[in-house]
Amino acid sequence: MTVAAIVPAAGRAERFGSDKLMIQVQGQPLIFRTLRSLLEGGVQTVMLVTAIDNAPLVRAASVLGFSDNRIRIVVNPDPSRGMLSSLQAGLAAVAGDVDRILILPADMPFVRPTTVAAVASHPESAAVILPTHGGRHGHPIGVPATPALRDAMRDAETGATLKDVLARAGLDHLELDVDDPGVLRDVDEPGDLERG
Repeated sequence: MTVAAIVPAAGRAERFGSDKLMIQVQGQPLIFRTLRSLLEGGVQTVMLVTAIDNAPLVRAASVLGFSDNRIRIVVNPDPSRGMLSSLQAGLAAVAGDVDRILILPADMPFVRPTTVAAVASHPESAAVILPTHGGRHGHPIGVPATPALRDAMRDAETGATLKDVLARAGLDHLELDVDDPGVLRDVDEPGDLERG
């Protein structure tokens, strides 16, 4: 199965108060841990979607080893339209035959590669795979790379959410219970780095 990932990283991190993607998490930049989890989990191509003015992240990419040819930096020209606009930009950049697309926000550095692998390799190829922990849905979400999904994503109106797009595409949802609290741990504020 060929798997690509979209990593929305075009947000302004206003609640965090600084460039949270470059903050150190267990000795590594947060964004590096997120990307590494995907690559070690078996994703073949990662679309890192950034804002056009995020020059520090783009410059850091080569310094931190993001120059891995499996990672492509994709620019969202108008991230003010919300996260769905980054998903649209990322999906438009996915090239070739892909069976499944994983969606993992950039600020989720605690997801285990084994969880990525479980979502990526789930045998139900026509459904949305939702990893769950403690009864709560988390990330990465696995979606089939169908023409219906691509059309629904392309045609989504401003203000639509990923949930709206998936409903329009008519995709079934399956929950995948994982022993990984990292699927629920995003980093919005500095205190999120300290909680277990």
